[in-house]
Amino acid sequence: MKTWFVLLLLGLMVQDAAAVTHSMKYFYTSSSGVPNFPEYVAVGLVDDFEMVHYDSNTKRAEPKQDWMSRVTEDDPHYWERETGHWVREQQLSNADIEFAKQLFNQTGGAHIFQYMYGCDQDYETDEVNGYMQLGYDGEDFISLDLKTETWIAPKQQALATKHKWDNDKARTAAFKHYLTQQCPEWVKKYLNYGRSSLLRTGLPSVSLLQKSPSSPVSCHATGFYPDRAMMFWRKDGEELHEDVDLGEILPNHDGSFQMSVDLDLSSVPAEDWRRYDCVFQLSGVEDDIITKLDKEDIRTNRVHPPEFPAGAAVGVAVGLLLLLALCISGLFIWRRNNNGFRPANR
Repeated sequence: MKTWFVLLLLGLMVQDAAAVTHSMKYFYTSSSGVPNFPEYVAVGLVDDFEMVHYDSNTKRAEPKQDWMSRVTEDDPHYWERETGHWVREQQLSNADIEFAKQLFNQTGGAHIFQYMYGCDQDYETDEVNGYMQLGYDGEDFISLDLKTETWIAPKQQALATKHKWDNDKARTAAFKHYLTQQCPEWVKKYLNYGRSSLLRTGLPSVSLLQKSPSSPVSCHATGFYPDRAMMFWRKDGEELHEDVDLGEILPNHDGSFQMSVDLDLSSVPAEDWRRYDCVFQLSGVEDDIITKLDKEDIRTNRVHPPEFPAGAAVGVAVGLLLLLALCISGLFIWRRNNNGFRPANR
């Protein structure tokens, strides 16, 4: 829950199904005046899967994936070094948030200072994209432009920091080397450790669903992996953007994922339905899964009255008549016994 809160603050949950990309990101968050939340939280992710976690309550770097235990096979002191690194980063981040509060002339209230860096690599083109961004109270504060090797400051309060960092060429060059050279190497290492889960692919089963005849038709895919996928409707081979509602990618209990995309066909004549199809694309898989729109294939959860077999109906009717006859006979005996129809005394 803490990690999800951090990711929401940063607004960096971006999915890309267009290419086979792998990424590594680190998120550091310092907070001041936020109840029931650690003053400092750090998480590391590979392909948006959390692999390591540290916070100011535990003061310890901890693995979040089983495969991360393999890191110590090549680097026995990995966890000690990571813990020491984040203890130092915690001290720096605490100073950063106090510095930001002074810049914005703030003394109290709840405040968040955020630091994100990482890289992603397109494994088809080998293109590497590195990024380093700092934010304060949910807004951009300063970020690194790797192409120009300069810092971008959208806030007036960050201009002094920009000028200072722009003049420190050696520091900026070191950041660029890490983001474009060392970071991709670490991505490869982590992918090797967790290849059984990070590199596996699973194709979904795709179904057409409809709640009622007037409801949109939903193209639903479930059981796919990883979660870098795209789904859309086409008409005559052209992707549709109107009357289409794309749902979120959701997790299944078995670790796979599901998603759906709805199409409103209320204004489409029945004879034109055959011109539509649903396309599912999974990152790392070359072939698309295409499902033609056919009324015969649409599944629905509408409840129809059950059919009642004629034989069963006759049996029930006979049973009711027998029960009625027994009731009448019993009533006659009871009335006779209570109205003087008794044997004479002897």
